[in-house]
Amino acid sequence: MISFTCDYNEGAHPFILQRLVETNMQQEDGYGEDSFTALARQRIRQACECPDADVFFLVGGTQTNATVIDAILPRYAAVVGVESGHIAVHEAGAVEHSGHKVITLPAESGKMNPDTLRDYFVQFYHDPTWQHMAQPRAVYISFPTEYGTIYSHGELQALYDICKQFEVPLFIDGARLGYGLASKEADITLSQLAQCCNVFYIGGTKIGALCGEAVVFPKGDAPKDFFSIVKQHGALLAKGRVLGLQFDTLFTDELYHHLSRHAIDMAMQLKQLFAEKGIPLYIDSPTNQQFPILTPDIMQRLYDNVLYEVWEELPDGRAVTRFATSWATPQEHVDALREFLK
Repeated sequence: MISFTCDYNEGAHPFILQRLVETNMQQEDGYGEDSFTALARQRIRQACECPDADVFFLVGGTQTNATVIDAILPRYAAVVGVESGHIAVHEAGAVEHSGHKVITLPAESGKMNPDTLRDYFVQFYHDPTWQHMAQPRAVYISFPTEYGTIYSHGELQALYDICKQFEVPLFIDGARLGYGLASKEADITLSQLAQCCNVFYIGGTKIGALCGEAVVFPKGDAPKDFFSIVKQHGALLAKGRVLGLQFDTLFTDELYHHLSRHAIDMAMQLKQLFAEKGIPLYIDSPTNQQFPILTPDIMQRLYDNVLYEVWEELPDGRAVTRFATSWATPQEHVDALREFLK
């Protein structure tokens, strides 16, 4: 049985496991005050070309989204995302649990359209009763999106300009950030992305780490007492060295980029394979998530051999499915899928 269900089926890259073993008995302070975390912060600042950035390490994606949004919003305010956004669909109401409404806008191939966002803000503040409503005081997007699509540099800059016009922070969910930046269709670098938002995070859980996400405030303007807010949300790891060491390793010798590039290479082979077999794609994704539309016959053929996710049942009996590659997807799995589809 081979699996394409998600991009965190495997544990961690061997380099990370090796360093965990090598440093296991070294005594370090807790809660991110260790030497590994200090070095990881410096490596990330260098990679982002943001020497003054505030960098924090949190345990996972949902905790990160809920924590950052709670920290950057006033108690009475809401965050704006798209209907397919992770915080609106797959986080069990974590943001709402912290007291903040998630306002959703229509998505275009998973992305937020700058014109749609601008029109929303204009219409909201045109209403004379806007102070009686949950005020939109932050904007959330993900890079890549839930459908594997990516924003161009121009699109990100346009969204950021609108956010600055209406004085709200732009937060980029980067759980799969490496896969987005490694795409051949990406026209933006990590340092350029850092200049197009107020806060973003670099995902480790899905790209080679056992766990962990690195939150970056590029301008060094993290909310006051952000550390305490992280702890309040259960997103602070007592043995912070575990997170720091992993990101130190991922950002040494461009390992993070190499792992991301591998997942993209495997995904592009999947895309080509589906095209060769005449299997249509629900959406044209340039990243590690591919969404083939499968017939009942093909799904039955794969049933005992291949795992994947079903995203949507179509009226004609076909299904929109998701095949995700990762930093660890072996060539043998792609070759095996090719044989099963013969």
